[in-house]
Amino acid sequence: MNDFGVRAVDVVVVGAGQAGLSAAYHLRRTGLEPERDFVVLDHAPRPGGAWQFRWPSLTYGKVHGMHALPGKELTGADPARPSSEVIGGYFADYEEAFDLRVHRPVEVSAVREGEGGRLRVETSEGVYAARALINATGTWDRPFWPRYQGQETFRGRQLHTAQYPGPEAFAGKRVVVVGGGASGTQHLMEIAEVAAATTWVTRREPVYREGPFGEVEGRAAVALVEDRVRRGLPPQSVVSVTGLPLNDAVRAARASGVLDRLPMFDRITPTGVAWDDGRTVEADVILWATGFRAAIDHLAPLRLREPGGGIAVEGTRAVRDERVHLVGYGPSASTIGANRAGRAAVAEIGRLLRRAPQPAAAR
Repeated sequence: MNDFGVRAVDVVVVGAGQAGLSAAYHLRRTGLEPERDFVVLDHAPRPGGAWQFRWPSLTYGKVHGMHALPGKELTGADPARPSSEVIGGYFADYEEAFDLRVHRPVEVSAVREGEGGRLRVETSEGVYAARALINATGTWDRPFWPRYQGQETFRGRQLHTAQYPGPEAFAGKRVVVVGGGASGTQHLMEIAEVAAATTWVTRREPVYREGPFGEVEGRAAVALVEDRVRRGLPPQSVVSVTGLPLNDAVRAARASGVLDRLPMFDRITPTGVAWDDGRTVEADVILWATGFRAAIDHLAPLRLREPGGGIAVEGTRAVRDERVHLVGYGPSASTIGANRAGRAAVAEIGRLLRRAPQPAAAR
C-alpha cells in the first residue's frame, strides 16, 4: 500500500470460479506474480465458485460438460458425490497447485476511474489501483425473479433455483415449476418423484435436441450469443440457444406426463396460479427456475453499458474501456468457453501492459 492506502497492481481479477482461475493461471504463465503483479478477489467463503452453492442432489454424474481447468485435469471423481464437493475440492487443489493466493471473502463494491490512467477497485479489504481488470463474476449472485400480478398475495412458498435445497423439501407438496431450461427440467423430474402434484409452465415451447452436440453445433450456438454481446445487448446463456438434450431420463419424464408443459400463467393467486382463460392450478410452492443475470453492477461507475442494456464486448474486451475484460460473460459462460476466455483476456492485457508502460511514480 502507498501512503494513501491504495495498493497498485497490474491486474485485478474479480471472481475465482472457472473463468477467474483460468485467467489467474494464464497470468502466472506470462510471468506475473500473485500479490506482486496481480490479485484474485473472490466474495465466496471457500473455493468452488458458484458450484459450492449447488444443491446436494446435483451429483457430479449429472453435470453436463464440466471442462477441466488449464494445466490440471479433474480425474477419478465419484459420479455419485455432490458436484459442489467434487468441483469445490478440485478448485481448492487447483488454487494450491498454482499458488494463486485467492483473497476471500472479499466484496468488490465499485470499479471507477482512478488516477494516472488506472482503475480504482474499491473492495472490503481496501482499494486497488489496477492497470487492467478481469471481471469473472458470473451470474449466480443475480437470480432473475419475474414479476406477475398477485405475486405478493401467494400464501405458499416461493423460491428460486439459487435457493433450491433438493427434492426432499417438496415431499407431499403441490409444486409449480416455472422455466424451460436445464435447471427447470432437472428440478421438475426430481420433485415429481416425491411431490403430491407438479405443474410445469414456460414462456415458450421447450425445444429438445436429439443426437450428438458436436463442435460445429457448439460454434453456431456460441456465435448467436456472441452477436448479442457485440451489439451491446444483455447476453443469453449458451444453453438457451442449444435446446434441451433428449436423454433417457427426459424421454421417460415426457412419456409419464411429468414434462407436459403449460403456457405461462397470467397471474398468481393466494392459493396458486391462474390463466385468463379460466384455468387455475392450486399450489403450495412456486419454484422459479428462471435463470440469472450477469453480476456486473460494480462496474456501473465506468459507464460501460450500451443503450441495449448490456456491455458491448469484442472477444473479452469491453468496447468502451480496453482495460476491462469480461470472462465468463455471454459466449464464454460455458466451462470450456471460460477457459478460452481467460487465456484470450490475458493475451490482450499483456499487449496493453507492454504498450502503456507504467509511470515511474505509480508504485
